[in-house]
This record gives sequence, C-alpha cells and structure tokens, in this order.
Amino acid sequence: MAEEQNGAAANAEASKVQFAMQRIYLKDLSFETPMGAEIFKKQWKPQVNQELNTKTDKIDEDLYEVALTLTITIKLEDETAFLVEVKQAGLFAIKGLEGQQLAQALNTACPQILFPYAREVVDNVVTKGSFPALMLPPINFDALFAAALAQAQQQAEGAKEEQADA
Repeated sequence: MAEEQNGAAANAEASKVQFAMQRIYLKDLSFETPMGAEIFKKQWKPQVNQELNTKTDKIDEDLYEVALTLTITIKLEDETAFLVEVKQAGLFAIKGLEGQQLAQALNTACPQILFPYAREVVDNVVTKGSFPALMLPPINFDALFAAALAQAQQQAEGAKEEQADA
C-alpha cells in the first residue's frame, strides 16, 4: 500500500515537470578565410580544432535562452584556412525542475537539441566558402556535463585543502 502511494506521489511530481522548446534561431554567424584565394593553392591536409561553449540566460520565470557556440578552426600547417563560429540559440520553457536537475536539463538536453542545427549551419557555410564539407560528429553532452561536475568538485576539494593548510 505504501509503495502504491509513493508511486502515485512520484507520478504526480513527474507530471508537474514541463519541458518545451519554444523557438530555435541562429543568433550569430562568422566565417573568415584569412588567406583569401592563396589557400586554394595549398594541398588540403587540414588540422581541425573545435571549441564548444554554452551560455544560459533566464528570460522569464520559466523561460530560458540557451546559446550553443561552436567554433571551428581549420589550419593547413601553421596557417588558418578558415574559421567559422556559429551561435545557435533556443528558447526553452522549463517548469518543475530546480537545482541540479534544472542545470542538467539546461546543459545537456537543450544543447543536444541545438547541436544538429549548428552542425548544419557549419556544413552549409563551409561548402559555400568553397571548402570540402565538414560533418561534425555527434557530441555526448551528458558526458561533458558529468566531467564538468567532477572537475568542479575536485577544484572545490582542492580549495578546502588549501584553506585547511593555511
């Protein structure tokens, strides 16, 4: 009987959680070819560097803007062939989550939704720049979030040890 009541309470709690994508939009886009036409004379053996960042802003009580910034730098030897930066954003209505659960949704579920859009923009811009298509592999945002939490915990423990030694 108690298990049924606990199950019913858990179901009622879960039904209060709401997660809805309101809008996805391209917030910023930059494409640079610093060497100009000279780059097309070189043999194409690119070195790819990818940077990924997310930023969250609370817009309203239950409305959040999540912006995924993807920066791709392609180099041939020591020279930059091209650089593309895409800031793909979305508005997400999230209700019924707080603390760690809210942070996880904003840093994993939202970027996971935005990433395919950003990846498509990168591929389109690169091919329009007359370079070979650049299909970026999927990203495991859950693993990145878990690694960031573990790193923050290690830093916090290191700070406590330094204070204890002082």
